[in-house]
Amino acid sequence: MQNVFHQIKGDKAIWAIAALLAIFSFLPVYSAASNLANIGGSGNTFTFFVKHFMHLVLGFAIMYGVHKIPYKYFRGLSMIMIPIILVLLVVTLLQGTTIEGANASRWIQIPIVNMSFQTSTLAAVVLLVYVARYLSKIKDRSVSFSETILPLWAPVFFILMLILPANFSTTAIIFTMVMMLSFIGGYPVRYLLIIIGSGVAGLALFILVAKAFPDTMPNRIDTWMNRIENFANAEDTEADYQIEKAKIAIASGGIQGVGPGKSVQKNFLPQSSSDFIFAIIIEEYGLIGGLFLLVLYSWLLFRIVIVSQKADTIFGKLLVLGVGLPIVFQALINMAVAVELFPVTGQTLPLISSGGTSIWMTCLAIGIILSVSAKRQELKDLENRTNADDDNPLQILSETI
Repeated sequence: MQNVFHQIKGDKAIWAIAALLAIFSFLPVYSAASNLANIGGSGNTFTFFVKHFMHLVLGFAIMYGVHKIPYKYFRGLSMIMIPIILVLLVVTLLQGTTIEGANASRWIQIPIVNMSFQTSTLAAVVLLVYVARYLSKIKDRSVSFSETILPLWAPVFFILMLILPANFSTTAIIFTMVMMLSFIGGYPVRYLLIIIGSGVAGLALFILVAKAFPDTMPNRIDTWMNRIENFANAEDTEADYQIEKAKIAIASGGIQGVGPGKSVQKNFLPQSSSDFIFAIIIEEYGLIGGLFLLVLYSWLLFRIVIVSQKADTIFGKLLVLGVGLPIVFQALINMAVAVELFPVTGQTLPLISSGGTSIWMTCLAIGIILSVSAKRQELKDLENRTNADDDNPLQILSETI
């Protein structure tokens, strides 16, 4: 066991946060899975517990493997992965999966293992690594807007265009994170304003075309608009059933909660183990449980900033922020939706909600952060050994002889 811990490198606090979130997730997921078990007709919640356990085991295996890779290699890997991601997104979109006439092509089926995989989550990580690579390349160098269109913005907009028809919330989050990373990376603000304007214009054009040709382009525009209208509408409607049940769950929790496994609303709240698991957590563990999660994600944000500041290269700094900030941002959005501070988005709670792809990509991102942190730790250990050798006169004498 001691040898295993010796092999773990990088920021120990981030390892601890990830482990705490994963361990805590078992209780609400197992509790909320009763709804899925009843819907499926089996009534066996242990199956969902085992499935979540296996997702986490594979996720932490990904985290461990990735954190062993020197982060400098992610530069080249991002360039190789961009065309692969584009192909995967095209394949996903061309499946033509629809739900009540709306585009729902978000997953592809992995052969042999018979598992589904959401390609947009992998695309988000790869794209942000790619953007960090390019921004570090042009850092402290004057560039014109035209020379950044093809190498930087073309991949960004192609990927977002392929994700948008089936998943607006993920598209919006990725776009926001790219803008934020570009701003932090020193990309000229006047150019960013052009990109934001182009993005808004592109979204408006997509909505107009989709509305004009709804049969030839299945889309989720009506779903997006309904969610926004329901969020702004004070009256109860059937469409905002989920958020109403989430609010009841939160109100029932109080300060200490009703107790583990004793949630009532999990039996009525759709997506209780994924999108709305935060409401179930507050119902069962109260405000204390909700604050516990908020503290963990805030602590993770703090450590991400620390690792970024201590990175030995510009690429390392931007890489950590690029893959780390979306984790915390997604967590805050999930919590905001549950307490009706934000329209329903379908975003999961990182490392807490059930769902393999979300867990795996979160672990992939954390593994990249730990890789940057491990490099810093390696340089620090080398510096300490060098200083120790310099202070040892016998070592100096032996080297002289």
